[in-house]
Amino acid sequence: MAYVLVPPGATAKTLITEFARYLGIPVATRMTQTQITDAVCHTYTQAGVQLVLIDEIHRLNPRTTTGAQAADLIKDLTERLPATFVYAGINVTETPLFSGTRGAQLAGRATLITCGSLPGRHGTRQPFRDVITDIENALDLEQHKPGTLPRHAAYLHQRTAGRIGSLTRLIRQTAITAIHDGTERITKTALDAVQLDHLAEQHRRPTRNR
Repeated sequence: MAYVLVPPGATAKTLITEFARYLGIPVATRMTQTQITDAVCHTYTQAGVQLVLIDEIHRLNPRTTTGAQAADLIKDLTERLPATFVYAGINVTETPLFSGTRGAQLAGRATLITCGSLPGRHGTRQPFRDVITDIENALDLEQHKPGTLPRHAAYLHQRTAGRIGSLTRLIRQTAITAIHDGTERITKTALDAVQLDHLAEQHRRPTRNR
């Protein structure tokens, strides 16, 4: 798998350079976009890359000259690489991404999958709790007792609205605080003391009509 982040104001050359950077393909300043693209296609094919995830795709605007060139590059890569392309972005249907001739070409080659927050339960599984367990296993706090965070799965889901980004920020910030104050462990009290992003805090304390 390859993971590529669309840079802000992406041009075709800066985007293909990101593809090269992921696999450590050397890129010299004097190299043209075509040369970099040929090197990327050759290396990705030789490496057997079967899945390409392009993140922050909403940054791409096919209505602009540079955005149109970047969209053409992606179309070219989908034809040259024997891999499945997955695009991830925010509110992509409300951006210029799928508009215009080039946007229509991109939309015609992709199936839209709307992703919501991670549910606390899915049938007999508890995907949110599983994510919490994985994050806790990666912690390196001397006094933290394994299993503490999964026990607070319901609280953490309510606190973060099931958003993985909010969850990781909450646990990371609490862990940093635990290191600084010397407690070296995460408790519910410590989690509750951390202020999260605006969306998460809105979900936690919804505005009530009077």
